Parts: sequence; structure tokens; C-alpha cells
Amino acid sequence: MGINGKMHFIIFYFTSNQKTMTYDPIFQKAQEAFFFYKNVPGKEKAAFLRKIADGIESEKTQLIPLASEESNLPEGRITGELGRTCGQIRLFANLVEEGSWVEATIDHGDPTRTPAAKPDLRRFLTPLGPVVVFGASNFPLAFSTAGGDTVSALAAGCPVLYKAHPAHPKTSTLVSSIIQKAVKDSAFPSGLFQQVEGGVETGQALVKHPMAKAVAFTGSHVGGKSLFDLANQREEPIPVFAEMGSVNPIFTFPKKLENDIVGAAKSFVGSLTLGAGQFCTNPGLIFVPKSLEKEFADAVKSELEDITAAPMLHEGIAESYYSALQYLQGRNELAWVKVAAAKDLIKGHPALAKIKSKDWLKDNKFQQEVFGAFALMVVYKSEDELLEIAQKLQGQLTVTIWAEEEELKDQLYLINLLEEKCGRMLYKGVPTGVEVGYAMHHGGPYPSTTDSRSTSVGVYSIKRFARPIALQDMPDILLPDALREGNPLKIWRMVDGEFKK
Repeated sequence: MGINGKMHFIIFYFTSNQKTMTYDPIFQKAQEAFFFYKNVPGKEKAAFLRKIADGIESEKTQLIPLASEESNLPEGRITGELGRTCGQIRLFANLVEEGSWVEATIDHGDPTRTPAAKPDLRRFLTPLGPVVVFGASNFPLAFSTAGGDTVSALAAGCPVLYKAHPAHPKTSTLVSSIIQKAVKDSAFPSGLFQQVEGGVETGQALVKHPMAKAVAFTGSHVGGKSLFDLANQREEPIPVFAEMGSVNPIFTFPKKLENDIVGAAKSFVGSLTLGAGQFCTNPGLIFVPKSLEKEFADAVKSELEDITAAPMLHEGIAESYYSALQYLQGRNELAWVKVAAAKDLIKGHPALAKIKSKDWLKDNKFQQEVFGAFALMVVYKSEDELLEIAQKLQGQLTVTIWAEEEELKDQLYLINLLEEKCGRMLYKGVPTGVEVGYAMHHGGPYPSTTDSRSTSVGVYSIKRFARPIALQDMPDILLPDALREGNPLKIWRMVDGEFKK
């Protein structure tokens, strides 16, 4: 995924004659902004975030066609994405304004306790420091300049150094100017948000800089894993929160499929081809019982025939898609239900192949994501094979189960296995469509992400960019408002083992 930014801040271009460039000045500005911004009250942070959302909406007549032109995504899709982007910004504004997210915890001291006096201990979450955020190519708004990574870092109290995605530079520049205007109007330091432009070397330099305290990335496994490895090779390793994609398997059971095989095929194809298959949650894998193999394959093929190929984000992604299909067409284990139309310079024609579960189990390459509207239909013969599949399955963002309730009553072991392999499990519907809210978890075990404990969507994504600190016997006058005895913020806190306001 990806995007970019701009305004009263420094934009750096990294070219071959600039390899001696130092990023010290922008990190120094970010660090200075951090020591100011971390102490800004939640209500002021909330007002700042709402200024960003208002600014994006005020520029929508320019922003929507611009983002559409640069990404090849239809204006209707960009309009929805803009609404989602502003909605999640305001969600974080509400969160930091209320304030309880900091997990304030107080254990009062007891000087009379014997044999040793009990100290006064107070714990809460405090921001990490400057965060490097990488924009994504497939969401020029919602996962880019003012997307979830940037906004959750700002909400946590962290300055952002935004590495713009080259796929939509004008969109990024416009959104960045909106953010910087909100920074200026809020009387915050300009180092709170800075955009950096450049290529791979630029991104590596940002991650390696000693003042960087965390990294957020949405994109390919190769890109995310390389950043993760780089961050762990530093003298001071830092966390990398990389969302690296998933094949989002759907497990189908006989009775559920029999009851509406045409409807199931329609739902599957609609999700598979949504956005030309360029969502991290498109289902690229579906497990189908042998008894319904032909009927379901025919239904899916019929649905695919009616799909008009959509433009992909750019020619490079289209090239990668067709290269992956070419490799798979050379695998003898696959039987093709729908072969993609002739290679297109930009459009991603959908395709579907099927494979026996015993062959699928032999090679992990059949689990690799093909970024585009391609899926693999795995035909299984028994529930025992499903258990083997669940054990072999790699980490996913989502797993979907299509089954009637009576088919699930004896499947607790299978369900437990699958729960270990995903961040979100669905029992109806399709995995595309990630709700932005309080209970959403958009993450999963490796290789879908580098940290299965974190989410990149929903309010809990704020906790990626904060760490706990305990303060012992600190005078009340020095305590942060969240931990003061009188609870001036009126937030929910755990006090001596009880949640209180």
C-alpha cells in the first residue's frame, strides 16, 4: 500500500549526487517537537487532529480527482476512502480527548507496612518519540500521508517523519500541506510532521537514524521484512510495525456451500476482484470439499466471466502480477478454472486455479500472496485434511469460515488451530471491508505482520507508539495529569486494583 506529503517543512530528494546527505536536521526538529508535543493535553491534540480532518474535507474537490488520477482508482473509491480517512482521524481525536487509553494505574504506598514499607507506584503509557511512517501504494489516503499510521502516531504524542510513496506524489504533497497547516494553526513546532521523498536508500537511512524510535510500514513482505531486519541490526534496535499482506483463506463446509453455491461464488468473486485484487484482505485462497469441486468451480468461473478487468495501481504492479501468474502456469499441480486474458500493460485480468490439498501441503509457494485478482482453490477430501491444512497454514490477517452452525459444533480443535493463524476470524461475509472502530484488529501472526500483538486499524493502533513507564514515590506536583491524585483529567484509572474515575 502507499502515499506522500508537503508544506512549511523540509522536503528532501535523494538522488545519486546526494549520497552524503544527512538527515540529522529533520530528526533534530522532530526530537525538539517531541519534547513539546508529548506534554500537550489530550484535548489540544484532539483539536489538532480535527483540524487535519476538516482540512482534508475542505480540499476534497481537488484531492479526489488528483488521487484518482495518480492511483488509477475510480473517484467513487477515493471518495469512500476520503470519508474513511477523516472518520478514523476523528475517532482518534475522540480517544485522546477522553484520555483513558493511557492505562493510568495507581498503587498507593503504605509506609506502615512491615517488614518493608510499600512504595507509591504509578504507571501509564508515554509516547516513544519520532516515528518513521512509510506510505502505501494502494491506499493514497487511508494508509498514506494522513492515514492510520500517521494519525495513530500523532495521537500517541509522537512526531512523524513521513516517507512519501512515489506512486502518488501530488496527492501526498497536498495532504502534507494540510497537515502542516494544522500544525501551524495549532501553534505546534513545525518538526511535528515532516515529509521526506526518495527511494529505497532514503527509507533505509531514515530507519537507521539513531533518533528514530519506531517504524510503521504497509506493503510487500520483501519490503517489510527488509525494514524489520534493518531495524534489528541497529546499535539500538527499534520496533517495526509492518503489515505485509495475506492470502486470507476461506474455509467452506459442505452444507453451507450446498445451501447457496451460487451466492457463495458471487460473494467470493466480488471480494477477490474488489479493487482489482489490490487489497491486503482479498481472499487469495479458498478450501472447497471434493464433493462440490466441480459445481463451485463452474459457479465461480461463470461469475468471473462477467468481471471487467480494472486498471492496477501502476505498470510495475501489473508486471509483477502477470509474472506471478506465468510462474504458476508452469506448475503441473495446478488446473486452471479461469486463465487471465493476455498480459495487459495496466489492467489486472482475474484468474483462478485449483489444486488438490495433498499437493498444496507439499509446497509453501502455494501460500504466497499474488497481489491482484488471483486465487487458488484447494480441494479437500476430509476433515482430517482440513486439520493438516490448518497446521500448515502460515500467519494471516484474516481467516473466514463458511459453515452452518451444526457443522461447527464438533470443530473446536480446527477453530483453535485457525485462531492461532490469524488476527481476525470471520464466520460470515468476506474479509474485504475492514471496519474502523474500537474492536477491530488488523494484524496477524508472521508473515502477515512483524508483530502479531499490534493492529494498524482501529484505536488500539495507538499503543504501537507508546511504552509503559512506572513512577515511584514521585511528588504529586511533578506527576503527569493522568496520574495525579485528584484525577484532573477525569479519566478511568485502575486505583489499588479497582477501575475508578
